[in-house]
Amino acid sequence: MSAQPPSPVPPIERFAAIVGARHAITDAQEIAPHLIEPRGLYHDASPLLLRPGSREEVAEILKLASATGTIIVPQGGNTGLTGAQVPQQGRSEVILSLSRLNRIRDIDAIGGTLTSEAGVVLASVQEAAETAGMMFPLSLASEGSCQVGGILSTNAGGTAVLAHGSMRHLCLGLEVVLPSGDIWNGLRQLKKDNTGYDLRDLFIGAEGTLGVITAAVLKLAPRPRGRQTVLIGVDDPAAALALFRIAADICGSSLTGFELMPRIALDFVIRHTEGGRDPLSAAHPWYALVEISSGQSEEAARGLLETLFIDADDKGLVRDAVAAESEAQRGELWQLREAISDAQKPEGGSIKHDVSVPVARVPAFLAAADKAVLAAIPAARIVAFGHMGDGNIHYNISQPVGADKQAFLARWREVNAIVHAIVIDMNGSISAEHGIGQLKRDELASIRQPIEIDLMARIKAAFDPAGILNPGKVLAPRRP
Repeated sequence: MSAQPPSPVPPIERFAAIVGARHAITDAQEIAPHLIEPRGLYHDASPLLLRPGSREEVAEILKLASATGTIIVPQGGNTGLTGAQVPQQGRSEVILSLSRLNRIRDIDAIGGTLTSEAGVVLASVQEAAETAGMMFPLSLASEGSCQVGGILSTNAGGTAVLAHGSMRHLCLGLEVVLPSGDIWNGLRQLKKDNTGYDLRDLFIGAEGTLGVITAAVLKLAPRPRGRQTVLIGVDDPAAALALFRIAADICGSSLTGFELMPRIALDFVIRHTEGGRDPLSAAHPWYALVEISSGQSEEAARGLLETLFIDADDKGLVRDAVAAESEAQRGELWQLREAISDAQKPEGGSIKHDVSVPVARVPAFLAAADKAVLAAIPAARIVAFGHMGDGNIHYNISQPVGADKQAFLARWREVNAIVHAIVIDMNGSISAEHGIGQLKRDELASIRQPIEIDLMARIKAAFDPAGILNPGKVLAPRRP
């Protein structure tokens, strides 16, 4: 497909009249942090950053953008990892920041819902739920900066998907501004609603290409009355999988976390994270971080853990283990998992993958991918970790020691092709929770059925006929 033609120079004064001069940013230094995503793969320019303070201002912005052909790039906390939230090269794109839409509108502890605007930071949602005696279960490493609109637009997952699902499962209703400027108020608090097409699910995971999410009704969960967190050393992913099967059988819905980590990941975290230490007395090839939550009591959670240990130990699956004895120790164990991505940065370049395969095939995937990657780059350091309970593995590859970083990163597409071919062969997904954005757009078109791409393109054209909302993300731009 041909590239999208450059958009017209945006009518800055007309946009500024909508949000006020103070919130129409043209200073290059102020705009700069919004122009690059966390991995630094995409970095461009923008003449204007708009910070609306209401859904009505968002509506007026999109109405003007559609009339003038101005491209709008919605942006939340700018924590996305596939470049959906940043401008693209060669176009005068306006960044639409949702950060001022930061009110929690309502909390219904009886119905178990929280209504939040798009710019509320995830940690603030968690705190508000806690204050109301409830819990919002989504947990991400970026929860101190990612925003509700962004994590809905990418259908974020995190470490609690095993028990609570991704953002798609944690959202009951949306408020969305369409590219035309029309506002759809779908802020329903209903857990059952079969009245026609589910419009909500079209916008969740659409990465800001169909509409701008301005608010959402989120599902809350009861706070656990007991919780046990344990780090278990195991021989290999096959042993971890066997351990997971036992844990799932014994704990059922009380199994709320099951993360897989290799030794090299812990080495990186211990080496590069302040206060990082090995909680076990000896190193082990692989680790499972397991969390059990009980709605009954601490004793009930501990009982499940003890039963799990007895069964797993009888089968020779546990090399060693340590259980958190306080909330601080629980935080230290989870820090070993959450800090892995950042701990890779001091080790040089890292080629990353966010993939999923059927849970039972995780060990086979890791074995096949390791063999193929090491055949291509013999000294590569493979840091494969993630949510074993739902089959989502972050298959990251750190550069060989002493290698040239840029030369290594130049092989990104080559290595992606190697890993993704194995994923597809196992009926997996090349994007488990990070989305498509710019990074995987062209690859998506090559692996999905033509009818699927055509249906997606028809939906995009129906919602955004002027093509002004985040074009070139998820789907290739339409031919003029």
